[in-house]
Amino acid sequence: MPDYVLGEMFSGPGGIALGAEDASKKIAGAGGSSIRHGWAVEYHPDTARTYRENIEGASEDTVFTADVRAFDLRKVPTFNAFAFGFPCNDFSTVGEHRGLDGDYGALYTFGVHALALHEPDWFIAENVSGLSKANGGMAFGKILSALRRPGAAALTDSHFTEFYGQEAEAVDDGLEYVLVAHLYKFEEYGLPQKRHRFIITGIRRDVHEKLGHGFKVPEPTTPLKNQQKTAWEAIEKDPIHPEAYNNTQIKHRQSVVDRLEAIPAGKNAFNTDFKDESLRLNVKGVTLSNIYRRLARNEPSYTVTGSGGGGTHMYHWEEPRALTNRERARLQTFPDWFNFFGGTPSVRRQVGMAVPPEGAQVVLEAMLKTLDGTQYASVRPSIDADELIRAFELTEQMKEPQRHLKKALSEPGPAGELGHHDRPLLAVLRGGGESPDPEATFAEPVEGRRASS
Repeated sequence: MPDYVLGEMFSGPGGIALGAEDASKKIAGAGGSSIRHGWAVEYHPDTARTYRENIEGASEDTVFTADVRAFDLRKVPTFNAFAFGFPCNDFSTVGEHRGLDGDYGALYTFGVHALALHEPDWFIAENVSGLSKANGGMAFGKILSALRRPGAAALTDSHFTEFYGQEAEAVDDGLEYVLVAHLYKFEEYGLPQKRHRFIITGIRRDVHEKLGHGFKVPEPTTPLKNQQKTAWEAIEKDPIHPEAYNNTQIKHRQSVVDRLEAIPAGKNAFNTDFKDESLRLNVKGVTLSNIYRRLARNEPSYTVTGSGGGGTHMYHWEEPRALTNRERARLQTFPDWFNFFGGTPSVRRQVGMAVPPEGAQVVLEAMLKTLDGTQYASVRPSIDADELIRAFELTEQMKEPQRHLKKALSEPGPAGELGHHDRPLLAVLRGGGESPDPEATFAEPVEGRRASS
């Protein structure tokens, strides 16, 4: 059976890589294919060290600490599988929602560059649920369009063509991947956390055609609330050893301890009726908040995050304290032997930004079964990728004549008339003249189409 070599961009501390190891043990152990580490690139030095120290086969020669915007993809080892959890800051439902216009929004393009240059057999890409709403919903369509045809997308990117020169000229603009996009609710797959993430899988068109079938979304294993793993089960059913890695408790001020003691399990600082007014935070109109939010003992936790100021560290349901990084790592399904390197804030960042290994394992097991031709229970994707791509591409097509018209109106002829070559275009846009049936030129408007997600 094939041995897939995995390249990773925005690798984090190794959540996807560890999920790949565990998926491989299960699938290869039954006579199927496997995945092994090939290379990874990560911007944050502590995070890159964590990856090197914990992932099998990783080393100084294969894990690069670099900014992807300056990273040369020509120097990576050969690989035939690819994964990237492109930064989610500008797509998150928490924050400014800047989408593709933010500092991080366009970083997905560097994953597209890797696909265009190296043409791996398959890939997975991960991002937050807020991706579907960014830029009025068009960001997701644009990203999917680029992932479906990464060669064509990369060749329209001046950064790519200038950086790679002759290698860019050799890129196949017909390269195509068959995509499946789905919003995975990880608590429905046995994880002790309500973490909802989009995962896009792609299989190269020629590989897909040889298989005769494509990737399917694996069926949830714990869809019902009474089946789901709770925060208590993750953290305390099997007690953490007192000397476990990354298990130092945060020391709180007495006012914080008093506030936490007054907040019931599952509640936060804004939906608690404090008897002592001095414990109340002076912010109005906020109830759905993670500020001093305590876990509910008998439910999966809320989403583990990697940043935030005071009051955002996740709090124990019974003890008046923040969770340790080890407890947060358990909610993220990292085993206790997995050692995160760096100071407490750095480890917090690494844990929160990671892809949960058991979540990655679910998807990668399904991918290996797909490639091996093994049947498995599945559900329909939550996203119609083709529909989103069509909506985005139609919008782009409609922008072209609008730009052309704007240019034509700003550059009139000698007598204030539009040039001859612009008259048919105006007739089409106005629904008259030389185009008797404008609907034959422009398809159904985007707002009239069914919107996925």
